[in-house]
Amino acid sequence: MTPESVMTIGQQALELTMMVSAPMLLTALIIGLIVSIFQAATQINEMTLSFIPKLVGIFVVTIVSGPWMIGIMLDYMTRLYSSIPYMVG
Repeated sequence: MTPESVMTIGQQALELTMMVSAPMLLTALIIGLIVSIFQAATQINEMTLSFIPKLVGIFVVTIVSGPWMIGIMLDYMTRLYSSIPYMVG
């Protein structure tokens, strides 16, 4: 196993992590921005106001994009495990 192959596996793992987490993080970012604009417009200074909308939004996004996330992770793990004999030998 060469250092290049280790770096390639690490790079692919980081790319996979970013792809899988991006829908949930972007949802939390957008919902947080909308709630903060609402709080600024109405002058409501409640710190916990954005928690429930973010939680619901992330739950919905996980339900909607869950099969895609699992498919991407399953494909990566299948490729990773099937390449073990070529890396060792």
